[in-house]
Amino acid sequence: MAEYRVTGLSPDVIAELVAELEPVWHEQHQARLTARPWQRAVGAGAKHKFVFIDRLLATLVSLRHGTTHDVLACWFGVDRSTITRAIGEVRPPLAQRGCTVAQGIRLRTLGEVIEYLGADGTGIIDGTEVRVRRPAVGRNGRDEIVSGKTKQNAVKTLVVTDAEGRVLFCSPVWPGSFADITQARQLGLAQLPADGAILEILADAGYQGMGAQTGGHVLTPPHRKFKKNAPAWYEERHEQQREAHSSRRIRVEHGIAHLKNWRALARHLGRREHMSDIVQAIAALLSHQQTATRGHSLHSSIALDVPPPTLHEVVSCDVLGAVTGTASHEEAQPRTPRACREALRGKSVEDGNSPLPQC
Repeated sequence: MAEYRVTGLSPDVIAELVAELEPVWHEQHQARLTARPWQRAVGAGAKHKFVFIDRLLATLVSLRHGTTHDVLACWFGVDRSTITRAIGEVRPPLAQRGCTVAQGIRLRTLGEVIEYLGADGTGIIDGTEVRVRRPAVGRNGRDEIVSGKTKQNAVKTLVVTDAEGRVLFCSPVWPGSFADITQARQLGLAQLPADGAILEILADAGYQGMGAQTGGHVLTPPHRKFKKNAPAWYEERHEQQREAHSSRRIRVEHGIAHLKNWRALARHLGRREHMSDIVQAIAALLSHQQTATRGHSLHSSIALDVPPPTLHEVVSCDVLGAVTGTASHEEAQPRTPRACREALRGKSVEDGNSPLPQC
């Protein structure tokens, strides 16, 4: 549990990240050294005291808890600039990994998400905002990041989950003044679903109008036809339709809540230029952990479905085989003690004998 509280990831997931990203980081580091105008001899220069595993852990703690670089520098015994440079090197590869949905399957674009959901899949979309610092006076874009909904300085990202609430995609951030439907159109959602497919994409009222552009694939809450003096039967039916839609769409809110558990998305106090990498890196890490947890639960449930027979069950099967005429317990299917008692009682009733003692 301590590992989860510190990084939000299990030790197995962290080990997979190290095995995957360490060669990438070393390759990028060598490319930077090669691009320098001067060349050093092989093995010359200062040696790394801040190894890759520590760099990765510092990045994970920064994303999970929003810890400042000064505090991380004290923890790891290095300078603050070293922490800043290390996080800047590790964060982009994390963002480029994409969302993991299965072993060896990752989704990096909205088109890949639609293809993964298939012809009869169900996806849920919604936009979420992250508060950021406002640009200084005189900077361009000072008014663009003001959200029309919260009236705060924020950036917006589009989140896509499946019907179970697993995160499948997070888009790069947009200024908070953009509407949700505008962001979806700019990402190409209107052109992605294929004609004739049964794909469903659930959305809230902010995406009303996308259904006509996507051939009915995007489902939004029903419009209200009576603005005044609506009949009682219409009010009841309209409320039932909205509740039925929101009960199916609520899973995306759970997925966004899991994303916001990472403090870097609760309120970002750093540079706004890094927000796209931060959002996509957290989505990649969260989906990786969700997939690993789901796979572990699935294997555990499969193992629990067919437990090995106990000594009591074997003895019960021997008794059942003797009563029913089975040659040996190997030919009789292993049963629980309760099933054996029911079978024995049924056999005794057929023979007209008194009930047998419980096995």
